[in-house]
Amino acid sequence: MTIDRFCSLDGSDRFWDWNRTWHSHSPDLTRCFQQTVLVLVPCIYLWVCAPFYMLYLKSHQRGYICMSHLNRAKTVIGFLLWIICWADVFYSFWEREQRIFRAPVYLVSPLILGVTMLLAALLTQYERIRGVQSSGLMLIFWLVALLCASVSFRSKVLQALDEPDTVDIFRFTTFYTYWALLLVELILACFSDQPPLFSQSVKDPNPCPEDGASFLSKITFWWITGLLVQGFRRPLEEKDLWSLNAEDRSQRVVPQLMHHWDNECHRDTRPLLKTLYSPKRPAKPKSDDPPPEESEVLILNTPPKKHQPSLLLALCMTFGPYFLVSSVYKIIHDILMFVGPEILRLLINFVNDPSIPSWHGYFYTALLFACACVQTLILQKYFHVCFVTGMRVRTAVVGAIYRKAMVITNAARRTSTVGEIVNLMSVDAQRFMDLITYINMIWSAPLQVVLALYFLWQNLGPSVLAGVAVMILMVPVNAVIAMKTKTYQVAQMKSKDSRIKLMNEVLNGIKVLKLYAWELAFRDKLSEIRESELAVLKKSAYLSAVSTFTWVCAPFLVALSTFAVYVLVDERNVLDAQKAFVSLALFNILRFPLNMLPMVISSMVQASVSLKRLRAFLSHEELEEDSVDRKGITGSPNSVMVANGVFSWSSGDTPILKGISIRIPEGALVAVVGHVGSGKSSLLSALLGEMQRQEGSVSVKGSVAYVPQQAWIQNASLRDNITFGRERKEDWYQRVVEACALGPDLEILPAGDATEIGEKGVNLSGGQKQRVSLARAVYCDRSVYLLDDPLSAVDAHVGKHIFEEVIGPRGLLQGRTRILVTHGLSFLPQANLILVMVDGEITETGSYQELLSHQGAFAEFLRTYANTEQEEAPEDGSLPQKGLENGAPLGMLSQSSSTKPPPEGTSKAADKAADAGKLTEADKANTGRVKLAVFWEYMKAIGVFLSFFSILLFLCHHVASLSSNYWLSLWTDDPVVNGTQPYTKLRLGVYGALGLCQGIAVFLYSITVSLGGMLASRHLHQSMLYNVLRSPMSFFERTPSGNLVNRFSKETDTIDSVIPNIIKMFLGSMFNVLSSCAMILMATPLVAVIIPPLGLLYFFVQRFYVASSRQLKRMESVTRSPVYTHFNETLLGTSVIRAFGDQERFISESDCRVDYNQKAYYPSIVANRWLAVRLEFVGNCIVLFAALFAVIARENLSAGIMGLSISYALQVTASLNWLVRMSSELETNIVAVERVKQYEGTEKEAAWQLEQSTLPHGWPTSGHIQVQGFGLRYREDLEMALKNISITIEAGEKVGIVGRTGAGKSSLTLGLFRIIEAAKGEILIDGVNIARLGLHELRSRITIIPQDPVLFSGSLRMNLDPFDRYSDEVVWSALELAHLKSFVSSLPDKLGHECSEGGENLSLGQRQLLCLARALLRRTKVLVLDEATAAVDLETDNLIQSTIRSQFEDCTVLTIAHRLNTIMDYTRVLVLEKGQIVEFDTPTNLLAQKGIFYKMAKDSGLV
Repeated sequence: MTIDRFCSLDGSDRFWDWNRTWHSHSPDLTRCFQQTVLVLVPCIYLWVCAPFYMLYLKSHQRGYICMSHLNRAKTVIGFLLWIICWADVFYSFWEREQRIFRAPVYLVSPLILGVTMLLAALLTQYERIRGVQSSGLMLIFWLVALLCASVSFRSKVLQALDEPDTVDIFRFTTFYTYWALLLVELILACFSDQPPLFSQSVKDPNPCPEDGASFLSKITFWWITGLLVQGFRRPLEEKDLWSLNAEDRSQRVVPQLMHHWDNECHRDTRPLLKTLYSPKRPAKPKSDDPPPEESEVLILNTPPKKHQPSLLLALCMTFGPYFLVSSVYKIIHDILMFVGPEILRLLINFVNDPSIPSWHGYFYTALLFACACVQTLILQKYFHVCFVTGMRVRTAVVGAIYRKAMVITNAARRTSTVGEIVNLMSVDAQRFMDLITYINMIWSAPLQVVLALYFLWQNLGPSVLAGVAVMILMVPVNAVIAMKTKTYQVAQMKSKDSRIKLMNEVLNGIKVLKLYAWELAFRDKLSEIRESELAVLKKSAYLSAVSTFTWVCAPFLVALSTFAVYVLVDERNVLDAQKAFVSLALFNILRFPLNMLPMVISSMVQASVSLKRLRAFLSHEELEEDSVDRKGITGSPNSVMVANGVFSWSSGDTPILKGISIRIPEGALVAVVGHVGSGKSSLLSALLGEMQRQEGSVSVKGSVAYVPQQAWIQNASLRDNITFGRERKEDWYQRVVEACALGPDLEILPAGDATEIGEKGVNLSGGQKQRVSLARAVYCDRSVYLLDDPLSAVDAHVGKHIFEEVIGPRGLLQGRTRILVTHGLSFLPQANLILVMVDGEITETGSYQELLSHQGAFAEFLRTYANTEQEEAPEDGSLPQKGLENGAPLGMLSQSSSTKPPPEGTSKAADKAADAGKLTEADKANTGRVKLAVFWEYMKAIGVFLSFFSILLFLCHHVASLSSNYWLSLWTDDPVVNGTQPYTKLRLGVYGALGLCQGIAVFLYSITVSLGGMLASRHLHQSMLYNVLRSPMSFFERTPSGNLVNRFSKETDTIDSVIPNIIKMFLGSMFNVLSSCAMILMATPLVAVIIPPLGLLYFFVQRFYVASSRQLKRMESVTRSPVYTHFNETLLGTSVIRAFGDQERFISESDCRVDYNQKAYYPSIVANRWLAVRLEFVGNCIVLFAALFAVIARENLSAGIMGLSISYALQVTASLNWLVRMSSELETNIVAVERVKQYEGTEKEAAWQLEQSTLPHGWPTSGHIQVQGFGLRYREDLEMALKNISITIEAGEKVGIVGRTGAGKSSLTLGLFRIIEAAKGEILIDGVNIARLGLHELRSRITIIPQDPVLFSGSLRMNLDPFDRYSDEVVWSALELAHLKSFVSSLPDKLGHECSEGGENLSLGQRQLLCLARALLRRTKVLVLDEATAAVDLETDNLIQSTIRSQFEDCTVLTIAHRLNTIMDYTRVLVLEKGQIVEFDTPTNLLAQKGIFYKMAKDSGLV
């Protein structure tokens, strides 16, 4: 049976009829076609998709949705549709009964349709059970069904009007009902159901509306509109942000990547493990231990490892499946792109041929519009998937780096500095994000090129090969540029790393820089690195100008060569409108992949550099988890056992500790003593498993607590620093605080233990930091305590109190195993066991008495020093309440009276105290529009002339481009005479010349913009660096270093490389849009009616969007800083975190911060898509109206002008989209300029140098100091820290300064160096008022040896003399006097020895001696010692004191002292109390007066 017979019994109803459909002025489809194809299309769609959809639903359970009105309505209408279809079936049966015979189609079609409707109703219920709130599949089904029914609807209406006799009333009635129900069903399908029971969003206080959004809302990104409306009304705040979707959170994403990366590592390192562990075997195998030799032999036979673990593969395994979805979208979009030119061809044809029915034009126009809209939705969905993948990749990479940093060995840590690791997190993770958006272009670009060439061949024949040849020539040019870019990229990253590294150190050691007046030296060092970075940038700028030139000119050259070959090969080849403009439209499509390829390649190049760096970091050696055995010792009476231990910092190094064998019984107090650098701290590191165990075994029983020599303090409240993530037990907490002598400090701190401690503990003194660190260990209540000289930074009497209350036999830690590294001899008699270390070996062990009787090195050591520390308990045996050490913090202490809340403790007072306890300022997000002033600042930084010149060049380029296309349209309209066009050569010549002008303009503007950008970034970086260095100390305490590093890395990178490119693209797309509109207006002036309203709509949408987008970008930027700050902090404290076993807590804290950052980033991606969908719609409307008015005016339009107009309209969508993207990118990125300029307005120190300096040469000549009525305060709103100090110190006097914490000792030195300016009174040195000097004039002529010895990475020589003022002989003699000559001579590079970051490769004592050497080099008449010998053992202390006595004999020396014995022979002693002088006389007189000084001396056992 034929299809015609199936539709009508006599075959009269044909399936298809061209005359009725296409060649008619009133088209209609045949009834047979309507009843078969239009009925079956939706049915086939649903039956094909349903099985896959049900499988998908089966595996994705989202919860269960209760029956709602919406769901009931959908189901009821579904069943009604089924009933109506089957009513037609039963009606057919009834007709048979009545002997009325109809064709089979009347039975079969409603039957199939009815079953399909039943399936639809059941699917609706199944979706509800599986928790689907809105279904795309069903929406498309109802839409297709309605569209198909609408065609029949029109036919039926026409039939009823034209042939009323043929109407079948029953079937017409059921059909109209069916159509109406379909419409209702479609409307219902647009809405979303309620959330499922037990879903996350129900529990979440602020869930992301995406999950519950309807399908339409999802594809148009309508669901974010609420947030954008809020952002338009008022600036968005953090509380407005939604929670992240579960699948984007760190806890979901990072483990997946780690899992795949571990698989990669294990796959590749099986042979490698042998190579790793073999060199650690002893060189001489022991007789009872054959395996080492065996493995040694194995090594010789293992083939070298061929393959390194691939991070790329791990990333693909993790994110590939989700990312593949985007590739499907991309393919559909790429194919749809070529529909536009085809329709353009049909439209030109339509204009040329007046006989074609006019509805064809409207049909093509509608088709063009529909196609463009579908393209828009698919492209935005594609971008959405890409960006979400990029976001997940960044989350995963940052998480992986953080987790790796927790387990990396110390040696590996040294290979990459904090700055470099932070760069991996900020810059490299970002590179991946950027790449993922474009990576599909790698296959998509060639696909687009091939399709375009195919259509071009159809159009112009073999002439296209000329264009292809030009393209192929461009490829090597682009490849060379990409290769060069890569080398520059690597060089730039290198300079950048070293610049950030140095910047990091400058910020960490800023106080020392200021005290020594070294800012200029370091500014010059930073500028030097910056200049090398800019030199590379300059080369890149020239390269990018060449590449911009090639890619802007490539499409034009391709068009020119193709057209030239086409018209010159055969004069009968006529270039008419259809050929020229369809080809141009195709060349425009071609332009995109050709532009993108170099970008993608360079983006891939950058990402591959980043991938290498990341892989190198993630492949670093990790600490062996089993280096310390925790289980094997459980039954033994010993708590710590080491047998024949040989330890080094990394597997290849020479051992630091040799032949270590110790057994420490449970509950013992063990003291470790020895000279500076004898390996005491290394021994504790070995017990913690931080060192590489080369031989022997280490066993530790139970949990461990560790107090490092340099306290690690978190940027959190004091309470959080002590409790360290444990729950707070109030009474235990109070006992710990009292025992660690922190009680009085809490009274002084503005908000008690809720006071925020700045980064690295900036607002605590050294001793307070050390005691907080100790309190943390005690509070955590562990079995084994490793204490690395915690008593060094505290006064003798405080040390004694802490020893008795905490560490000693009757302290809080009694019964625990305590290993105490100490220089204090007074505690040794109470130790159960003493270990004496010399050069990394334990030379003697035993109790105090045993070692004395041995008459060994220890006994001699004791005899030398015991008399200096005669211990005597105070008579009443009590400790003075204020028994604290000195060294008040810069900003916090010395406010005891002002900030105590009133006894009633009103809530207001409590709030005030909490505010007082705030110290650091979080990075704030500016609000509102980016002010035009910021753009003006940037233009000024470039140079105003250069800025306007660039814009003029842009204008020239676009005028030339417009002219050349207009000329082409005139050419195509040339009349054809005898099959040829008359002025071909002239037309071709002018066309080429206009193209050349374009090329020159492009090249010039590219160079001017890039160079301008470079000039601007040089100027902005220099002024920011200068402004930051000029800031006072209080600024650095308030501003977390993360914020500053962020400015110098991320924001500077943006100004260097992002902003110039964005400006180029912004101006380019702006002129593109303007020229397109001008062209369309010229062709069809009617469009003038439409363009203004569309322009207004465009402008409103853009402003509406930018308000939120900019704020989201700022919030994303602000929430990024805490990620780096926390990471920075963690890196400094990894050994403490590992010792306490708190890695998991820190990892989850880092994850939270990353998620918090992504919470601001995710809405900004979606907002971009929201905008793009709306703007492309505006663009599609322009296409629609350009085509529509061209169709209306077909009589008086030439084909050339119409072709020109529509080919420009087709481009306008992309340009509009790009324009808004670029203008918002420009606004969001110019924020970097705003943030870099932020520090211009902050307060600055006094001038470094005065214009007319009146200082006598060689001042100060004698060192006579006179203080008259001096007072200072830390902040305007605080009380005086020093009140009315008046003293005279004669030249050459040695004065000791003592007093309790908060007495104002450090404040006095800060006043002397003008770190804090005087509030009243003055200080005169040799009769010169120091307030009238430039800061550098003052600070470079007096010297301080600070409490914390700070070194910078660089050579030893640079650390001693950064300005290169002294000869090598002078430096060596200073080292000799500082007792470092033998140590430095033994180093392979001598003075060129590289210090690692913060001087970590020298011991604390050696660093302190280097600071002494600095002072010896400067040889000024005034020397201040700020507790300079706190961290050294007694022997070194004696060396320092004797050096100071001999070398600074004729200088005035002021010493803030802990160990009173060091100042007992001074000329006079100044005793401070609460910022005032209480005693000032010679030590003997003060002892005789029996005042405060006498009490302190008594506590220290000196009387």
